[in-house]
Formats: sequence, structure tokens, C-alpha cells
Amino acid sequence: MDFRALQSELYRARLTAASGPYARPVTLPFTQAAIGSTNPAKVAAVREALVKLAPGCAVIAIDVPSGVGHQPFGDAATRAGALERARKALVATGAEIAFGLEGGVELDGPRVWLLSWVAAIDPAGREGYASGLRMLLPASLAAGLRAGDELGSLVDQLFGVKDSKSASGAIGLLTAGAVSRTDAFADLVAMSLAPWIHPDHYR
Repeated sequence: MDFRALQSELYRARLTAASGPYARPVTLPFTQAAIGSTNPAKVAAVREALVKLAPGCAVIAIDVPSGVGHQPFGDAATRAGALERARKALVATGAEIAFGLEGGVELDGPRVWLLSWVAAIDPAGREGYASGLRMLLPASLAAGLRAGDELGSLVDQLFGVKDSKSASGAIGLLTAGAVSRTDAFADLVAMSLAPWIHPDHYR
């Protein structure tokens, strides 16, 4: 059997599959979007996603409270914080769509998990959500989190840096830059827009 020919044929098959109907380009009609945060990494994530899905859309960054404290624990609180940020940003700016990006943690016995949520909402009340960025954090952070410290501050102490959450974040530091907080959040922002990309499927 000619394995090189087989590999080439399989590669061509994957390329053909990737060019199916789900790969068609989509342009959303938004001209103004808001984000309920002025954190540079989060703002950049929204811009990165909208460059692909709503080219030319202006992004307004506004600092609003999450309503869940500076360090949410668990999926429910983190998701609620993202939605609250999105709602408040929408009301404050009058944008066509608004996003809330919230990072949280989960304490699971000796393990500490990083988790994140993105919420999107428009003036008609349509909502979109996406979650991800779940990764194992160093167990040494657990004591500080239980004592009420914020993850960003603990990560700064661990790596001897300042304000990492506004740049690469825990993700970037723990992966030596292979994955940045901005890039990972940008995927979630794009995923949260699924109800606007395929509205017929989200009625």
C-alpha cells in the first residue's frame, strides 16, 4: 500500500470537508458593540472576534460591576457575572450588542480549576453564551482563593509580575505564551454570537 498517497488523499478529503456549508463566511450587521470591561485583554478579545464576524464594528469599553464580587466561584456565578456585565454595558452605551467576559475559579478538593464565561445580549433581549478556558491551576493557589484573594493577584505573586490579568493572564503565563488570554477569550466571544449567526436555529 502506498501510505504517502493515502495520506495525501486523506488530507484532500479533510480540506473538502472543511469547505462545506458551515465554512461559509458570515458578516453580522453590527456597527457598534459594547463590552462591560476596560481590561485590555478582554477588549482585545472582542475586537479580535468582531474583525472576523462584524468587520468595521466599533467597540466601546465601559467599566461596569459584575455583581458577583471580584472573584466568582463556580460556573453559575461566573456566568451570572458575564451576563450582568453585558446587560449594564448595553444600557449604558445604547450599543447594538454588548458582551460580558468573566473569569472564575472552581475549588474541587485539592484541585483548582480556571473557568471562563462570555455572555452577549442585544436590545431585543436575545442572549448568547459560551464557556471554556477550563484548565488546572497550581494547587498552591487554593489557600489564597479560599482566603478571599483574587486569582489575578495570586498569579502575579506566583510569577513575580504585575497586573497579568490585563495582559497574558494566568493562561499565558502557565503556557509560556503558547495560548494568550485574549486569543482564548476571542474564541468564546465568537461562539457566543451563534444565535445571531444562525437565528433560525435559536428561536
